[in-house]
Amino acid sequence: MTSAEIRQKFIDFFKSKGHVHVPSSSLVPHNDPTLLFTNAGMNQFKDVFLGLEKREYTRAVTAQKCVRAGGKHNDLDEVGFTARHHTFFEMLGNFSFGDYFKEEALAYAWEFITSPEWLGLPKERLWVSIYKDDEEAFEVWHKKVGVPAERIVRLGEKDNFWRMGDTGPCGPCSEIFWDMGPEYACDHPDGCRIDTCGCDRWREFWNNVFMQYNQTPDGLVPLERTGVDTGLGLERMATIMQGVWSNWDIDIWQPIFARISELSGKQYRGEGPEAVAFRVIADHARCCTFLIADGVRFSNEGRGYVMRRILRRAVRFGRTLGFTEPFIWKVAEAVADVMGDAYPEVREQLPIIQEELRREEERFLRTLEQGMARLEEILERMRQKGETVVSGQDAFVLYDTYGFPLDIVRDVAREQGFTVDEQGYHAAMAEQRARARAARDVSYINEVQSRIASHLEDVAPTAFVGYTELTAEGRVLA
Repeated sequence: MTSAEIRQKFIDFFKSKGHVHVPSSSLVPHNDPTLLFTNAGMNQFKDVFLGLEKREYTRAVTAQKCVRAGGKHNDLDEVGFTARHHTFFEMLGNFSFGDYFKEEALAYAWEFITSPEWLGLPKERLWVSIYKDDEEAFEVWHKKVGVPAERIVRLGEKDNFWRMGDTGPCGPCSEIFWDMGPEYACDHPDGCRIDTCGCDRWREFWNNVFMQYNQTPDGLVPLERTGVDTGLGLERMATIMQGVWSNWDIDIWQPIFARISELSGKQYRGEGPEAVAFRVIADHARCCTFLIADGVRFSNEGRGYVMRRILRRAVRFGRTLGFTEPFIWKVAEAVADVMGDAYPEVREQLPIIQEELRREEERFLRTLEQGMARLEEILERMRQKGETVVSGQDAFVLYDTYGFPLDIVRDVAREQGFTVDEQGYHAAMAEQRARARAARDVSYINEVQSRIASHLEDVAPTAFVGYTELTAEGRVLA
């Protein structure tokens, strides 16, 4: 079953249950300063859950574009090195706004994934987790749905109490896992289980969040209306349905890998440094393509800076495949071919996307070789001294002089067995910003004084009478 078929089946299933299909919102959150990027399907419904906005429907289904890079939800460092992390991904979701709650939500999820009419997964390979104190969810799973008690795992707040951010709707959740099989079991001393190791044998693919509270700076406040927010990762679901081990083996990535292979003359073989480079480039090209399509532009702050970090990380990995000229703008065409049917905006805006990518690549390539040479010098010096941690000052100089984001320094250091003093890096960055602010302040004061002095040049001298007079009359001359 292709990724496109899974996406459409999900939408069709929930439409058959009375849900309205709501299009994906932009990756740039609307009127929500707490978010850098849209990172979950519920973002566009936040005010509905809070009771601040009413819609003409109480049930919704979406296929949402998401980015997790920067801010609290940041998967950037893991992309390319793991089987399931991406910067951009698709989140399929069904939502209830004061309509149904736990019993219906969990029953819908089970029907969709196990019914032969829909996905038809074998029940014996499915496990679920619940929040440790959520007895209602346990009763639904065990007595209503029929999941054996031994396959219902209780987890704590860290794993099974969902929060969108520091503030906003939240509540206990219940996740559904696919067991890849005992042949993939790890050797954890307490046994290979969801609640002990959480290794790649257990693939979490669907999170059902029960919106019961609003997280405020002062604590949890019960919502007037409960709701349901679920998120099913399309890429993870495709991995299961297509019978492959890694997200990178699903159908979506193959045309993008083929384009990278065509441009580089290398083949994607699944393992080794070149395979990591293929995955980083494919993921980051897809992410930047969608961000530009939604109006983000490269800059030195905010969303534009995060996108710059993503692209520059991909360009650096391009050296592993032998790229020395701009190439990611050409990979964007393959992204548009793969994703354009579901998201026409990437196909419609492809010329703009490619031009933005090409210009940014050219800008970074001018300093990349010099920066890499300097970083290699630093690592060689450390190697000779037996040091293992790149100083924060060195990392900052690489950023300040060559435009190297911390991600690049960290990746290169990790490849050669080193780490980076990130705290020192951020301290050096803070000092630089403080110096820049002070310089601006001094410059402003000097400018004001200069203007005042120029106005006083043509004014006749005035006499000070304060030593002999208690009161006096005067006239403003300038």
